[in-house]
Amino acid sequence: MNTLSITVNNVSLTFGGQKLFSGADLKFMSGNCYGVIGANGAGKSTFLRILSGELEPTTGNVFIQPGLRMSTLKQDQFKYDEFNVMDTVIMGNQRLYDIMQEKDALYAKPDFSDEDGVKAAELEGEFAEMNGWEAESDAATLLTGLGLPADMHYSQMADLKGGEKFKVLLAQALFGNPDILLLDEPTNNLDNKSVAWLEDFLMDFPGTLIVVSHDRWFLNNVCTHIVDIDFNQVKLYVGNYDFWYESSQMMKQLMNDQKKRREDKIKELQDFIQRFSANKSKAKQATSRRKLLDQLTMEEMPASSRRYPWVCFTPDREAGKDILTVEGINYTQDGVQLLKDVSFIVTKGQKIALVGANEQAQTALFRILTEEIQPDSGTIKWGVTISTNYFPKDNSAYFDGCDLNMMEWFAQYSPEQLETYMRGFLGRMLFSGDDVYKKVSVLSGGEKVRCMLSRMMLSGANFLMLDQPTNHLDLESITAVNNGLINFPGNVIFTSQDHQFITTIADRIIEIKPDGTIADYYCNYEEYLEKVKA
Repeated sequence: MNTLSITVNNVSLTFGGQKLFSGADLKFMSGNCYGVIGANGAGKSTFLRILSGELEPTTGNVFIQPGLRMSTLKQDQFKYDEFNVMDTVIMGNQRLYDIMQEKDALYAKPDFSDEDGVKAAELEGEFAEMNGWEAESDAATLLTGLGLPADMHYSQMADLKGGEKFKVLLAQALFGNPDILLLDEPTNNLDNKSVAWLEDFLMDFPGTLIVVSHDRWFLNNVCTHIVDIDFNQVKLYVGNYDFWYESSQMMKQLMNDQKKRREDKIKELQDFIQRFSANKSKAKQATSRRKLLDQLTMEEMPASSRRYPWVCFTPDREAGKDILTVEGINYTQDGVQLLKDVSFIVTKGQKIALVGANEQAQTALFRILTEEIQPDSGTIKWGVTISTNYFPKDNSAYFDGCDLNMMEWFAQYSPEQLETYMRGFLGRMLFSGDDVYKKVSVLSGGEKVRCMLSRMMLSGANFLMLDQPTNHLDLESITAVNNGLINFPGNVIFTSQDHQFITTIADRIIEIKPDGTIADYYCNYEEYLEKVKA
């Protein structure tokens, strides 16, 4: 039975003179997962900091039921550099770690007294009650599931790379069966196998889970509720992200469309609720979620002020029969062979996802296809009708040290130089007013990505290559790019860490293995995962 764990009463926050949200009244229950969403800068991470007690709200209070232990995903990757990996994970349950340290100190005393013996016995009892004897094996299970190999479990934290440290901090948050779990972007730095493991772990989590994430697939799989920060308010809705997105779009249409009868739209929304509640793939949550959805009223449906960029790739000409032939590509970088005997043929209309743990190899293949670098051996042959455009993972060469404003930068790629045309195009990419006169060198990561997408749309290419295009984007922009590539009639080769992005676009998967060879799968991403699992 679900029980109340956190109560939020009239919480408001004003930050730097700007009101992020006000009057938040929410109740969080055990057994539920709450996905926190909102536009960039809306205050998602800040809201988690208020719930954890790290940040005091301007008004109101957060009440946590007595006796419940809260665990959070730490953001400071250097905090535990003086400790080893295993100790860092066990620190996720600070009381258990303290007992272990106190026990070790007692037993190490040269003048161990009777009084010390009594204290040690008390500690041993508490240690056993907290499953202390299984602590290291439990921690090892978490680390292995998240993709950190066993030979690193006792390494010094200072010796780990950033992505490896992140996995340790995530294992720390999950360790020791907390009652309340707050996770801010937990899928960052995880490969798809580790994300799948994390989803399964969280699906079985019996406590209260509150998570901020830009990963739509993750939000859909684990969330029972969505906490939406919008209109300077924090509102709670039943359902996962897809339900929130689709119903919010329908509500927006209902509010905007005055020509159609309101009753017809209401009936359409109600039918949508019924279809959604009867079509859940996760059996564990289906029954409870259906009951929740059945109780929804129109007043509880989400409305949103979100703006989505317009992303539409239109080729200037249709591709012919011959697209791309890659034969025997080998490439070594810094003494490491990234690509080995890579051969494949691309046929018309195919949309190919490059997958694998070695992102350097993926980027190297893109750079060879664009002729930025030359392979050690092998050939690349493009069809005579093919025009290409490349979206690099690192776009710094286009912006760093550039003295142009956004209009001037955009004009370099625009076939139409009229200011009204360029302003209109940039406006649809959510750059409006004086934004278009900002220097491109000071743009945020997400703004630079939207500029690069604009450049790609203007190219008219019929073959698109995109290396991690969803990095730095918010959920709205990811959705827009996703839909734009689904609708694109030409060829695509791309990489992404976004499960839903790959699943909904790719009809072919090329896996670059650790030794640089490839495995070629003529299927979608879900079928590929099943084949690899088998």
